[in-house]
Amino acid sequence: MMKKLSFIMFWVLFINSAYGQKIDNLVSYRDLDSDRYFRFNYDNDYFASSDKNYTQGYSLEFISPFFIKNPVNSILIKPKDFTIKYGLAIEHIGFTPDEYELPDIQFGDRPFAAAIMIKSAVIGRSTDKKLRLHSSLNLGLIGPGAFGEEMQVGIHEATGNTIPLGWKHQIKNDLVLNYNVGIEKQLLNFSNMIAMQVQSNLNIGTLFTNASVGSNVIFGKFNNSFNSEEKKKNFQIYTYAQPIFNVVGYDATLQGGVWNRKSAYTISSNAIERFTFQFNYGVIIHTKTLYFEYTRSSITKEFSSGDTAKWGGIRIGFTF
Repeated sequence: MMKKLSFIMFWVLFINSAYGQKIDNLVSYRDLDSDRYFRFNYDNDYFASSDKNYTQGYSLEFISPFFIKNPVNSILIKPKDFTIKYGLAIEHIGFTPDEYELPDIQFGDRPFAAAIMIKSAVIGRSTDKKLRLHSSLNLGLIGPGAFGEEMQVGIHEATGNTIPLGWKHQIKNDLVLNYNVGIEKQLLNFSNMIAMQVQSNLNIGTLFTNASVGSNVIFGKFNNSFNSEEKKKNFQIYTYAQPIFNVVGYDATLQGGVWNRKSAYTISSNAIERFTFQFNYGVIIHTKTLYFEYTRSSITKEFSSGDTAKWGGIRIGFTF
C-alpha cells in the first residue's frame, strides 16, 4: 500500500501533475466531522464586484455511506488502511466575457460557456500518516444543454440587471468526462489553533486537463481533520489561506469541446496561459451539526488577452 501511495504522490506532486475545478469541496479545511452530511456551495463574481470570467457556480453535495454502492467507486482510489467517505454532487459552472450585454462575439475576450456535471467522489483519511487522498469522476455536458443562458438571464431579469445577449455564441454541446485525484499532507498542527498542509491535484479529461501544487494554512479554533481520535469541539471558527500554482493542459470553457469543434468562437491553444496562480481565503464557522463559510478567490489571467478574475462564495451545510 505504501508503494502505491508513494507512486501516486510522485506523479501528483512532481510530474507537473492542477487545480481545474472551480468548486473544491474536498479540501481538508472544508471537512465536516461526519460520514453523513449535505452542503450547498455557491460562487458568484458579484461578491467581488464583477460580472465576467467565472461568473457563477453552484454545487449540491451529499456525503453518505449509502453511496458505497455507487458502481463508479470501482475506478476511484480507496486505500485499505484509510477511513473512507463516499459522496455524490451535482455541479454547475458558468463563464462570460466582460461585455456580456453585447450581441456580437467579443473577440479577444473569453467565450460564453456553461457546464453541468454529476460528481462521484471518495475521500480517504489516514490518521497515522496525516494524509488525505481523494478521487472523483465528473460526468456531464458543456454547452447550451447546461442551461447557462437561462440561468444568467433569469437572475439578471429578477435583479433588474443588464440582460446578457451573447449566449448564442457559447461553447457548443460536448461531453464532460473528467477524473480527478488529489493528495494532502499535514505538516504542522499547533494545539488546533494553527495548521499547515501541502496539497496537489491532477485533473484529466474533456473539461479540464491540468495540475496544481499548493498549500493551505488555517488559523483559529478548529478540530484537526487529520485526527479522528481526539476530543472534538462542538464550536469551531477559523480562517484559511490557500495559494495554488497551476499548470494548464486543456480548458474546454476557453478552447471548446474535445470532440465538437463547431463552436463559433474559442481561444486558440497558443493563447492559453499555461501557468496560473490562484489564491483562496475565507472564514468558516462550525457548530456540532451546522457549517457556514464565506470565501473569496482570485486568479491570474488564463489567456493572453484576458485579465485577472475574482469571485466569492458561500457554503452552507448540515450533518444528519
